[in-house]
Amino acid sequence: MERIERAMVFAAEAHDGQKRKGKNRPYVLHLMEAAVTVSMMTDDEDVIIAALLHDTLEDTDTTAGQILERFGERVAALVGAESEDKRDDRPRGETWRIRKEESLETLKAAPREAKLVALGDKLSNMREMARDYAKMGDGLWEIFHQKDKAQHEWYYRSMHAILAEEFPDAPAVQELGSLIEGIFD
Repeated sequence: MERIERAMVFAAEAHDGQKRKGKNRPYVLHLMEAAVTVSMMTDDEDVIIAALLHDTLEDTDTTAGQILERFGERVAALVGAESEDKRDDRPRGETWRIRKEESLETLKAAPREAKLVALGDKLSNMREMARDYAKMGDGLWEIFHQKDKAQHEWYYRSMHAILAEEFPDAPAVQELGSLIEGIFD
């Protein structure tokens, strides 16, 4: 448990001051929710830690070397598999589709543990989107870099298909599918 607690502190410090898109809620709550989802499917500390740290390379100044040094090679590899190349030299809306296509291709070839981290992340995202969609309707898409609802639908349905193939009977995958249907149907 000590390693997981250290990862919680590391994630909270790395994401200090960050908020969820369009909200005043601390970003670290998303990481905790992803880790809880993962912990309901595995006792593997490396995978739970990777869920806690899954956005540190993308959204903070944390380096892969720091994750490797503090949490080991396996955690670093799992976090790396879940990280997008944000292409900070170009507007995020311009690179959104490219980044999502790359993420899907990476996930298809990724090990089961990396898919589990992705499941925790995407389920947390879809829960938040479902809550927001109930309040905002199609105005929800305005808070994102990609404002086209159809593009989000393509991405989440594609992600769900990959995860459902790996974890066909998992309640988390079934919930993800239900949330997708609720928003996009």
